[in-house]
Amino acid sequence: MFETVTLCPPDAVFGLTEEFKRDPNPDKVNLTVGVYCDEQGRVPIMRSVQQVEQRMLDEQQGHSYLPIDGLPGYDRLVAELILGPDHPVIQQQRFATVQTPGGTGALRIAGEFLKRQCDVSRIWISNPTWSNHLQIFRAAGLELQTYDYLDERGTGLDFASVCRGVDAAQPGDAVLVHTVCHNPTGVDLDAEQWVELLQRISDKRLYPIFDFAYQGFGAGLEADAEPIRRFVNGAPFQGEALICNSFSKNFNLYGERVGGLTVTASTSETVQAMLSQLKSIVRTTYSNPPRHGGAIVEQVLADDSLRADWERELDGIRERIQSLRDAFVDRMAEVLPGTDFDHIRRQRGMFSYSGISADHVERLKREYGVYLLGSGRINIAGLNRENLDYVCTSIAAVLGDGG
Repeated sequence: MFETVTLCPPDAVFGLTEEFKRDPNPDKVNLTVGVYCDEQGRVPIMRSVQQVEQRMLDEQQGHSYLPIDGLPGYDRLVAELILGPDHPVIQQQRFATVQTPGGTGALRIAGEFLKRQCDVSRIWISNPTWSNHLQIFRAAGLELQTYDYLDERGTGLDFASVCRGVDAAQPGDAVLVHTVCHNPTGVDLDAEQWVELLQRISDKRLYPIFDFAYQGFGAGLEADAEPIRRFVNGAPFQGEALICNSFSKNFNLYGERVGGLTVTASTSETVQAMLSQLKSIVRTTYSNPPRHGGAIVEQVLADDSLRADWERELDGIRERIQSLRDAFVDRMAEVLPGTDFDHIRRQRGMFSYSGISADHVERLKREYGVYLLGSGRINIAGLNRENLDYVCTSIAAVLGDGG
């Protein structure tokens, strides 16, 4: 009966990870999967997370189902983290948040909501983007349209193309924007460009989905949220948005699948109607979210001491990633003089579009066991003091011989 089922191609990132595991090269380096690793190459457990998990173990709170929209305290704290507790949207109760299985779950629920409730048929997404964006919104029944994002070198922003893409959209279309630390490129808009882009989205009456997976990895928790806070504040912008956030990166809770979908509207009554529909979608998709990771985030954000420690550790992660960017650029200048990698210093977050071609990426993998995505995307957070020189000299060897 199942003989008509065809083989699905492996996921580009996780397929490379399996290949990496089989590689016998003792010096191999994996710069593909989007996880933050410390100097020992491990995904660290944050101090505040450890304390809360011990507290939860001691208290033995059980494993009962959560409400459909998740932990009430979590939902409020997530919205306040994104918008700020004194933001008018928070004070006027013009928001609602549902706890989701990671940012991926939030994106899928957002797509389903726009399709079912707002009669949205088309969404505009940057090219390139996180590859799973395309699958998520296609599965939600939306037609995909893309707009060019990068300049001719493929390492910087082409803002004029971004604006042309938004201008080509029709009123009632959706547009997905990476709020900070664009995945996969690391190329972000500056403050003036954000103001112009938000105005165009508002003027065109588009439904914005803010993908906010990296709060704290760009310039800091508050600064990274500024485009969202500005847009939902209202005039001169429309003030209505869907915001998808994740705690995989800034809490290092990858496997716990902790995220949220926050919606804003012009009135609290509208928000309550939206929440009822979001809960209906959740109920028929995964019923309710997992408890453990959400409880960790809720308790850290609600405790002044734990939250301050979390923020300090997050600041340290952001600063370390920037130091790795600087070290990479400086070392490449030494081992391959005349080749400009300074764009990696300017890009932000865990990822960078290196400008390395697909052919050179293949050679790096085959000859040196250095794994990048075919696009040339590097996970900067996969570098450390032990492997950085090997990675740089391997890249220099491949680029320098003209092959």
